[in-house]
Amino acid sequence: MTEQPSPESVSPGSTTRGRDEAVVSAFVERFAAQLVEAGMARMPARVFAATLASDTGVMTAAELGQQLKVSPAAVSGAVRYLAQVHMVSREREPGSRRERYRVHADQWYEALTSRDQIMRRWEDTLRDGVESLGQESPAGERLTETMEFFAFVKRELPLMMERWRAHREKLFGPE
Repeated sequence: MTEQPSPESVSPGSTTRGRDEAVVSAFVERFAAQLVEAGMARMPARVFAATLASDTGVMTAAELGQQLKVSPAAVSGAVRYLAQVHMVSREREPGSRRERYRVHADQWYEALTSRDQIMRRWEDTLRDGVESLGQESPAGERLTETMEFFAFVKRELPLMMERWRAHREKLFGPE
C-alpha cells in the first residue's frame, strides 16, 4: 500500500489530496479525450480537465506541466486559448509574479454565453450569404435553416441559463 501525502504537503492546486494520482490522471485523460471528440484541441482539453479535477480549481503552470508531463510552452498556449473562450481565468498568486489558472463554478455558463457575439456574427454572415446566393436556391435554403438555428439558440440560451441558475441554487445553495 502506498502512503498518501498529507494535505499540508500537497500544493494548493494539486489533485493528489488523498486520491490515487493514477486514478486522477485516468479521469483527466478520459474527459480530455471526450472534449477533443467534441472539437477542442488536445492540450487545452487536458489543461481544462486537470484544473477542473483539482480540489481548488486552481493550478499553476508548473503544477499543470508536472501533472500532464508537458512543457511550460504547451501549458501557456493551452491557457491562452482557454482564457479566450472563458473556460479559465488567470490570476496572480498573492505576493508573487506567478500566475494561477482558475476554473470557476460558472465556467460553462460563461463559455456558453460568450458565444452570443459569435453567433450574432455568424447570423449576419449567413444572412449576407442568403442574399448573395438567393433564398430560393438549395444553398440559400441551407444557409437560411442554419441562420434560423443560430437565431433560435441565441434566443433560448439566456432563458436556459436562467433556469440553470435557479436549478443550481436549489442543488448547491446561493453562491
